[in-house]
Amino acid sequence: MPRLILASRNAHKAEEISAILGDGFTVQTLAKFPTAPEVVEDGDTFAANAVKKATETAAWLGDQALGQARPDLVLADDSGLAVDALGGAPGVRSARYAGGDGNAPDAANNAKLLRELDGVPDGNRGAQFQCVLALAALGQAAEAVTFDGICRGTIAQAQSGQGGFGYDPLFIPDGHNLSFAELGRDVKNRISHRARALAKLAGYFALN
Repeated sequence: MPRLILASRNAHKAEEISAILGDGFTVQTLAKFPTAPEVVEDGDTFAANAVKKATETAAWLGDQALGQARPDLVLADDSGLAVDALGGAPGVRSARYAGGDGNAPDAANNAKLLRELDGVPDGNRGAQFQCVLALAALGQAAEAVTFDGICRGTIAQAQSGQGGFGYDPLFIPDGHNLSFAELGRDVKNRISHRARALAKLAGYFALN
């Protein structure tokens, strides 16, 4: 059973990834390693940020005396929302869209997105969630393998639903009339951008 450490302290992402990958994997977050340094996400693409998080975290963990807590691999996720009418924004700044130091609250990011799209008709509110996963073995010379996924949809005129996180209350995936926050975890975990990237990851493990 591969032991994966997610290069993040985001428990929501870890739960989602664990649910999608299933019982053949164990997924933990960097909350298990409180002294792990934060990786500066200064890449201009999701892939650049994912690879940087995976390789820098793998290098740091490779230098530690971890004993039985040593994971097998580092998995990094960089994902976000790209809105057609906004030229692909918020993009790599999805978690920081509302501004300030570090990630902004989900409510603030959603409110800003609605303001930016104020007056844009339903037919012009196309968007896509994008995800890039990067997988790296521990050590200073870590190199990453990447897997990507995209989920197309539209941005609603108002938030709906109590489930999910991030922009889920605003994103209605193609083929559905409800937001990710309304559709629930089981449906989202079958069709989301992250689910599609993770399916490629699972296929990679099956072949290696």
